[in-house]
Amino acid sequence: MSLGSDARIVLDAASQYVIPATVSFVAGEAQFTPKYVETRNEREKLMYRVKLKIDPKMLEAYRAYVKSGLTGTAYVKIAADAQFPPTLQPLLPEPPKAGHAGG
Repeated sequence: MSLGSDARIVLDAASQYVIPATVSFVAGEAQFTPKYVETRNEREKLMYRVKLKIDPKMLEAYRAYVKSGLTGTAYVKIAADAQFPPTLQPLLPEPPKAGHAGG
């Protein structure tokens, strides 16, 4: 995995959607999972901090849906030639119409 690697985000609150993203940061050392993340087998015990970036144009199109602080799971391709399974192909709701406040 390296900067720019393909990634996917599945939010707990909208698990039917798969959001495409790219890796924008990878920590140099593993760290213990913070205590507040006590799901999915405590999110594995020991992890590397990775930041993902969603295309700003996509964020603008879905601005009405964007919320901070949502929990979810990120999937990152470790090998550049690996493929995401069909369940992790991008799947997004219809973008809100212009002028729609969203919800």
